[in-house]
Amino acid sequence: MAHARISMYLPPDINPTQAAIAYGCRALPKLNEELQSEDLLTRQKALMALCDLMHDPEHVYVAIDTGCLESLKALLKDNNDMVRIKTTEVLYIMATHNVGREGFLEHDVILALSYLLNDPQSACRKNLHLAFKHVAQLPSGAQGIVNSGLIPSLVWKLQREEEEIQGLLLDTLAACLMEDATEALGSHVVPFLKQKLLSTNDDIRSKAARTLIAVSIPLEGKNQVWQHDVIPILVHLLKDRVEEVQANAAGALMYAMVTTQGKYAALDTEAIHPLLSLLGSSLSKARLNATKALTMLAEAPEGRKFLQSRVPVFRVLEDDTSEAVRRAAQIAVKVIEWKP
Repeated sequence: MAHARISMYLPPDINPTQAAIAYGCRALPKLNEELQSEDLLTRQKALMALCDLMHDPEHVYVAIDTGCLESLKALLKDNNDMVRIKTTEVLYIMATHNVGREGFLEHDVILALSYLLNDPQSACRKNLHLAFKHVAQLPSGAQGIVNSGLIPSLVWKLQREEEEIQGLLLDTLAACLMEDATEALGSHVVPFLKQKLLSTNDDIRSKAARTLIAVSIPLEGKNQVWQHDVIPILVHLLKDRVEEVQANAAGALMYAMVTTQGKYAALDTEAIHPLLSLLGSSLSKARLNATKALTMLAEAPEGRKFLQSRVPVFRVLEDDTSEAVRRAAQIAVKVIEWKP
């Protein structure tokens, strides 16, 4: 006859490092208490549980309302490596939600995270930059990073971080410099980006060119791109094997060639032929940027003279699937056919 026995062992699917989560509305307040515990294992278990819960934006809202952000900010200074790693992971997951990004701004989390820019644990720094990247997706978040005075530090880190983190840095800088590029331009961002344009990593080249688009919007940025001889490199990237790199390089040239010096630097490096080739790109962004860049060159007499025989190519683009490309092609034709 069989006897019922209760095993002394945990079921195989039980994780001993996971905190026991309280029921219903008590769950997050309880975890917040455990984040403040003096017991290391309790703090670690609470962080593990939060990593799972923060994928739900409703839980993020409740966590912020409960005061978890203040507890997490305190844990960023914890002596234990695992606590800091999991804390930055929780924060980066929260930053993937709009409510989390807004919470970062309300509770000064950006500045608190910045103290880990030099953390010895690369996992901490990676999570930190993932959080910054997501926060910068909001214009107010990008402005918040700028207002925190972190841009010079992020530019400096661009030369010293691991390649994977460099890509995240470039994502953040591209968004932030669209808001205000002043501090970056004063921190030698153009020479640093020039080096990244020469990277063997496709992603780094693409993101460096995209960041240069933001840098080149203000006049000072246009001047620095010309002064640091970045334009010949951008022209070379128009023939890159990666279409995204080509598109972003054309976009950076489009802004850099607004000035007379930029136009003639591009003409001297024979930018017209590779730009014309991009008009047939499968990427609408590449066609758009190339069309606008060629329009800039057509404002110079030498460029306009050369492009007059290429007007039929732009006429074809007037029937493009992209409305933006169609409008840009119409403007290009008007500029090329303009008679002084």
